[in-house]
Amino acid sequence: MIEAAGYAPLIVEYRNAGWTRPLLENLLGAMGAKPRDIMRDKGTPAAELGLLDSQVPDEAIIAAMIEHPALVNRPIVVTPKGTKLCRPSESVLELLDRKPAAFTKEDGNIVQL
Repeated sequence: MIEAAGYAPLIVEYRNAGWTRPLLENLLGAMGAKPRDIMRDKGTPAAELGLLDSQVPDEAIIAAMIEHPALVNRPIVVTPKGTKLCRPSESVLELLDRKPAAFTKEDGNIVQL
């Protein structure tokens, strides 16, 4: 969708590169979010690690995200207009000055704007 709007995004291959504490803290700060807000629980070891308990401190969640990169939900998009976890994917449009006329979602559905 970002490319369909004419942008050339920098894509971070987090599963290969992993996350660093400074990067996660900067993204969270820019979003005004807590680690739990961007934690992915489906298809990850979140439950096995006990991270679904609301009493787990932010520091423990960040440490787990560094060790298990898939715990971070995505995509997180950074533009001059802000930083946001873009779920559903069309929420990225709030961060783009140029919008695509149409785009194809991950599930194959075409969305006309």
